[in-house]
Amino acid sequence: MTERKPPGVSFESWVDRQIREAAERGAFDRLEGMGKPLASVDAPYDEMWWVKEKLHREGFAGLPPALALRKEAEDAMEAVRSARSERQVRAVLAAINEKISAALRRPPPGPPLRLTVFDVDAVLAAWRTGRTD
Repeated sequence: MTERKPPGVSFESWVDRQIREAAERGAFDRLEGMGKPLASVDAPYDEMWWVKEKLHREGFAGLPPALALRKEAEDAMEAVRSARSERQVRAVLAAINEKISAALRRPPPGPPLRLTVFDVDAVLAAWRTGRTD
């Protein structure tokens, strides 16, 4: 906690002294994002920037749950294509199939799901034929 500005000291010199002392203590060392460029320097001004940042920090998804699961299924198939072993393929498919099964038992609100669980054997067969090594 900072102390109150002493009487007779200009505000600017009091603030400068506080900053200098904090820098000497190392209070500004290893700050998050130090040395990284500002993300929004070249972006056009957006009045709702703080709302978008808050939603991002809170992990809020802008997609309805059904569409988010469809996107996750697409990402899972991309992960299958880049998988290096059959074990990885099975793990990815097991995880997404569990989520799809849960959504089929209890459909999420929003647009239709339009997904079925992946046939692990069929996906593995396609993965094996698509491999180049």
